This record gives sequence, structure tokens and C-alpha cells, in this order.
Amino acid sequence: MTTNNTSKRTIPLGSTILVTGGNGLIASHVVDQLLGAGYRVRATVRNPSKCAWMEPLYTKRHGNGRFDLVQVADLTSPDAWHIAVKGVAGIAHVAGPVDLMVQDFEAALKEELPIYTNLLKAAKNEKSVKSFVLTSSAWAAFTPDTSKKLKLTEWTWNEDAIELAKSDASPQEKGISNFMALKVRLEQEAWNWVKEEKPEFTFNSVLPDTVMGECLDPINQGIPSTAGMVHWVWTGENRHILEAVEPQWHIDANDTGLLYVAALTTPHVNGERLYGFGDRFSWSQVREILSRLYPDKEIPPIKESGVDQTEVPNQRGAELLRGLGRKGWTNLEESVKANALSFLQLEAAKA
Repeated sequence: MTTNNTSKRTIPLGSTILVTGGNGLIASHVVDQLLGAGYRVRATVRNPSKCAWMEPLYTKRHGNGRFDLVQVADLTSPDAWHIAVKGVAGIAHVAGPVDLMVQDFEAALKEELPIYTNLLKAAKNEKSVKSFVLTSSAWAAFTPDTSKKLKLTEWTWNEDAIELAKSDASPQEKGISNFMALKVRLEQEAWNWVKEEKPEFTFNSVLPDTVMGECLDPINQGIPSTAGMVHWVWTGENRHILEAVEPQWHIDANDTGLLYVAALTTPHVNGERLYGFGDRFSWSQVREILSRLYPDKEIPPIKESGVDQTEVPNQRGAELLRGLGRKGWTNLEESVKANALSFLQLEAAKA
């Protein structure tokens, strides 16, 4: 939990902010950092009964009456968001596609895009909404490749992924390019909507790379998403997957949540793509850190796969974090250490 400098914010403290997909790794930290900053949060989930752990968690961390859980069971319904957005001052749209092995990205885009545009329309019609932050992905900007020296700009798009996804290449050759292409097109279409509709709220996107770090409730939430891959390093599971993932960048889970707070509430932040890139990493580096932290643990080796050479425009994100009292990006070792404490807590509970 962070004590944030929120003296000069575009959204008054005590206002309610909507966070979609609230039970996920990123969203849970967005909720936590918003509550820590002095806001109220309304989080959407598909199944509230499976997420009953959330209210006690945030009540314990931030006090009573500041967190609400609402159900949005069918995200594709045109009216899915009308109740959820009532009276909110800001929206962090974190819910999104998670299936890496998308087979047809055009079909997936047709299915997913209305979820985004319906929420944007609902936000435009709710006059209380002052800001909207969209979750994109690092992969919307580039495909990690240690053999290439790429230089990304704020408006770099992963056109290579779209080209490969549209090609006649085999599924093996395409890999996860369909998923990457889907992320590109969803974000691009959201920006196109904003350009055409000219809503009164500010609009920014966040492009997080691999999220590692603390899991807020390991016993009930587990070790979700990419934080779970750090656990794979520890256990030796799924080595073939880890070794297939090119070295790239990491972002600490707490930094991720705070970056959304900054994007939602910092004056004059509008129309920006914010890169959530803290440190370069490889899974062999993660293993080295875990081995150093826990020298008695025998951790299976991971093939060394090089170092990402991409230049990324992550200075703006660091600046925004400093504006909320952080020193800048959290380094890889701190994130891995926090990640390990979370999965060790879960392992102890299961023992």
C-alpha cells in the first residue's frame, strides 16, 4: 500500500472510480492503489460469488464502505455498462481478452471490440466521468526479439504482428501473433472512437509489459497471470513455455496500479500512451534472483536466451509515478522478492 501525493488531482478525493475485471492481477492493484489514494472504487466482475474475498481484503486494508463489487455477467450486451458507470468520476478498463492462442484474430476483434465501444459510449453518456484509462499491452507496440535493436516511440504499433496474423503462415509460425494483433487493433479502434466522438473525458492507454510482484491475497486469488510464471521458475513447471518467451521488460504490480491512478487523476495527462516498462528481464535472471534469495532451494536451470535491446519511452511513466511519491520504477529484484513472498504464503497455506 502506498501513501500517494494526491493534493493536486483532476478527480476529487472521495469520488468513485470504476475498475473493470476487478479480480485480476493488474486490476486488483489498480483497486488497491486507488483506495490508498483516497478514492472509492466500484469493481466489476462476472461472478461476484467467486470474488467474495475482495470486499474483506480491501476493508481490512482501507476501511469500511469504500469498495463495492458489481456484476457484469455479459460484457457483450449493449447495456452491460449502464448501471456500472452511474455516478463514477473515472473508469479504468482492465478487463480484456486473455487467451494467448487466439485462432482467428479478425473474428476475435469482432467479438471483443463492442465490449470496448459500449463502455466508451456509456462513459460518454454519463456526465460525471472525467477520465478513462484503457488497458492495452506491451505487445500492441512490439514483438520482443533479442536479435533486433528496436526503438519504440509513444505511437509505435506492432504492425509486424498484424502482418503475420493475416498471413498464410502455419499456426506454429504464427505463435501468439493473433493475440498480439488483437491487442493492437483493440487499442487502435478505441483511439479512433475517441477521435471521432470527442468525449468530454480525458483518455489515455496503459501498455504494461510482464507484471511481477506482490499478489494481494494469494490464498484466495492465487498467483495469477504473469506473476504465476515466476512461480513456475521456482517449481520447475512449464519450462518449455518460459524458454519460449523472449526476454523483454517487467513492471512491478504495485507500480502498475499506481500508473493507472496517475493516468486517471494527474492534471494535463490526456491523449497519451503510457508504457509500463520498469526493468529488462529474462527468466534466467529471475531464477538467479530467486536462487540468491533462497540459496537452500534447488531451482532447475533455465536456458539463457539473451537480453532485450529495445529502447522504450518509459520515462513518462516514471515521471508520473514520482508525481505520486514513488522513486520511479521498482527494480526487478524487488518485484521478484515480493512475488516469491506471495507464492510462499500460498504454499504454506496448502501445506
